[in-house]
Amino acid sequence: MSIGRFLRLSAHLQMLPILEGGEETLIGGQAVMEGVMMLAPHSCCIAVRKPDGEIVTEERPVQKVADRYPIFRYPILRGLGRIGQTMALGSKALKYSFNQALAAEAAASDAKKPAEVNSWMMTGSLIFSVALFLFLYKFIPLFLATNLGHAVPVLSSRFAINMTDGAIRIAIFLTYLMVLSRPKDIQRVFQYHGAEHKVVFNYESGKPLSVETAQKFTTFHPRCGTCFLLVMLVIATVVYALLPVDGFLAKFALRIACLPLIVGLSYELIRFAARRQGTLLGMLTAPGLWLQRITTKPPDDTQAAVAIHALNGAMALEAKQGGELIVA
Repeated sequence: MSIGRFLRLSAHLQMLPILEGGEETLIGGQAVMEGVMMLAPHSCCIAVRKPDGEIVTEERPVQKVADRYPIFRYPILRGLGRIGQTMALGSKALKYSFNQALAAEAAASDAKKPAEVNSWMMTGSLIFSVALFLFLYKFIPLFLATNLGHAVPVLSSRFAINMTDGAIRIAIFLTYLMVLSRPKDIQRVFQYHGAEHKVVFNYESGKPLSVETAQKFTTFHPRCGTCFLLVMLVIATVVYALLPVDGFLAKFALRIACLPLIVGLSYELIRFAARRQGTLLGMLTAPGLWLQRITTKPPDDTQAAVAIHALNGAMALEAKQGGELIVA
């Protein structure tokens, strides 16, 4: 795989937390390249539209992490299980959609053998994305806040450094999101993200699924991964402010060690707030909804049709397995 394709795949991997659902629901989804993955309690379906207009799909049964490991049914831990599973499913869905794109590129250039994303390439992109995440959101904010504290006495206390660290982290996130959202293929993914939200709203309304009906709904969803990530950044700032350490290396190590706790706490908060829309607690998701003006875009009818196709595929497999549409 070329460097360009590697970076392209890595960029899409870094978008996965933004594009996936941040809380367990009856029906959820995630946008991928030129398609959508829809997830039912025990099934998922990936639908991707090829350049010739054909929609190809891949379905697979899904066993909840909590069903295999009961420990993930408890608060905090259930968030880790849920996010871990959706990230794994999302990575597989992205790999499938990326391979469809590579196959289309090969067909257009008359290549004898299309390039393909294998497990090694996916692992390499994932390692690169995680390393970049730790560098951008853990090392850089702490490094800048620490040096700013040394230079400005009023910002030298432990609390001030942690607050500055949090503000820098959020600024980096917003800037990076704006930069990463510029490429045309990411803009297309954001349209599919909007299509996924509209179709989920259509399903949850109880109205028959159709492109016309789905297009009447908003693209902004309170259970979106965008809301989850923003809440994570705020929770991280609070947790780090409570850590009784002052050395740079100790702070950096604890920031990495506390990641599972922050993910679990953020999941619980989003889960609680998303079910209380219209209340003061429901307002916790408001900043994430505003940020979805970047991460979701109005889809066209063909994109909404792909999302419906994915949902119908997931529901068909769910019915075939005899699964009950119940979220624990």
